[in-house]
Amino acid sequence: MLLKELSSLASPLSTVQVDKLKQLTAELSAVQLAWVSGYLSATAEQGTNLLSSETAAQSAPAQTITILYGSQTGNGRGVASELAAKAQAQGYAVNLASMGDYKVRQLKQETILLAVVSTHGEGEAPDDAIELHKFLASKRAPKLDNLNYSVLALGDTSYEFFCQTGKDFDERLTALGAKSIQPIALCDVDYESAAEQWQQSVLEAVKPLIDTSGASVVSLSGAGLPGATTSAFTKQKPFTAELLVSQKLTGRDSDRDVRHVEIDLGESGIRYQAGDALGVWFTNSETLVDELLTKLSLEGDEAVTVGKDALSLKQALIEKKELTQLYPGLIKDWSALSGNGELIAIAEDKELTRQFVHNNQLADLVTNYSAEVTALQLLSMLRPITPRLYSIASSQSEVESEVHLTVALVEDDRDGIARFGGASQFLAQADEAAEIKVYVEPNNHFRLPQNPETPVIMVGPGTGVAPFRAFMQERAAQGIEGNSWLIFGNPHFEQDFLYQTEWQQYLNDGSLSRIDLAFSRDQEHKIYVQHKIAEQGEELWRWLESGAHFYICGDAERMAKDVHQALLDVAVKFGGKSAEEADAYFENLRSEKRYQKDVY
Repeated sequence: MLLKELSSLASPLSTVQVDKLKQLTAELSAVQLAWVSGYLSATAEQGTNLLSSETAAQSAPAQTITILYGSQTGNGRGVASELAAKAQAQGYAVNLASMGDYKVRQLKQETILLAVVSTHGEGEAPDDAIELHKFLASKRAPKLDNLNYSVLALGDTSYEFFCQTGKDFDERLTALGAKSIQPIALCDVDYESAAEQWQQSVLEAVKPLIDTSGASVVSLSGAGLPGATTSAFTKQKPFTAELLVSQKLTGRDSDRDVRHVEIDLGESGIRYQAGDALGVWFTNSETLVDELLTKLSLEGDEAVTVGKDALSLKQALIEKKELTQLYPGLIKDWSALSGNGELIAIAEDKELTRQFVHNNQLADLVTNYSAEVTALQLLSMLRPITPRLYSIASSQSEVESEVHLTVALVEDDRDGIARFGGASQFLAQADEAAEIKVYVEPNNHFRLPQNPETPVIMVGPGTGVAPFRAFMQERAAQGIEGNSWLIFGNPHFEQDFLYQTEWQQYLNDGSLSRIDLAFSRDQEHKIYVQHKIAEQGEELWRWLESGAHFYICGDAERMAKDVHQALLDVAVKFGGKSAEEADAYFENLRSEKRYQKDVY
């Protein structure tokens, strides 16, 4: 039987496992496939020799460490995968899985659970953790007196509900009778060191609880263990690619600068799928660094050490430290240095701190609240640069060894002084042939339907349209005509219609069934994508009832919430559902992976 013909009905695998097998094998070379084949064969033989099927069923839970991750941007998956590899190296059997693929009823059978989960938005669970999060908080959750667990929570102190999802998991597991073998680890944006310490601690803590004899079989229930990655290049070891194009998409009179960026992946062998993101490492603007050095009366050529690297202060600020995003700890530290009463009051108020962090950069802080600081003090207060993730706007079926992005230059005016986003400015101002360090961040929770003929509805205002360009390239390469609907919005038709020519071509050749446009500033009253959903509600409901998959990409704080409310209203008006039934309807679509979001 060919793998493409494989289904859960014709094998002992579940539907989810079949999908994973197809996805993994599609990403492997012939050499990698041969290695995996031998590995699986040896694993199966070893499992047969070690345990009879009856004995395995009885003893596996007691001999297995289950590692679950809930991850929105890939950091949680990375930490969990590292932990699984370390546990495997120590001889433990490991069951590594995304919370989105984990059967919640299995929880009462577990004896050791290590959970890594991020917090998304305002204290919300990431998409793949929603179901397990709700289950633990429900009356259906069982007593877990036999469970030993630990939680690592990823978050950002810039947000009010720091690590809230991880805290929720920790509290609920304890309430259900589970025993914490290691206190919850609360990790900020610079999480690497804390995560490594937690990994070491929990692996020590499980030693008295688990028998390693006969526990050498590792269950690959989730992607992330060595041999299952899409590329040799990662966040920690990115590929140095070449910039081919950084071309402005918006018109001359537009109030925003949106770029189409093309990057050459060369002979890297990097593979990605429509829906994935590209991680981009960047360097800070030299102009910005010079401004900071001048205002702080520091010498750029002063020798400093960052980690294991010895370099000049100017180099450190350009290459190593985050300058365009503040965080609460920095506000508190700077207020103490400056002694400024106004800043001290801001630092002591969580909401004021949150607003300040989101509306200012380091240069603004230094300008408005002067303080004397040494190079060592400055570097110790600043976070390390972290890469930015951009939704990929291309399909390799069409662009092969290239990867395309749609990047909005983040720009604000501060009393006549322009402030830019670190990564967006880097990409907008980079010269052709510039070197850019990149890696692919898979997003398995934002995928085209397995059956290419399935209808898709795509809502992507502004740069949120990026992954849908990739979707359409992929569908066109598959020869799929129709069954696709794009809802796009931006301020002005003439200035801000991103990829207009391409969408028109897809309409003309039948690849795109229909497009609805919401240009908010082209008339007296503002029109947004949610208004188009309401306007076309009856037709949209017909698409959903016929099996369409619904996708949203873009702003999480307002747009995605407004779109969701518009969908609920459509279900009530045209589906005859109550508010509660409408909510349950879309929750069911989400669990069936027919309602997917890539929001930020």
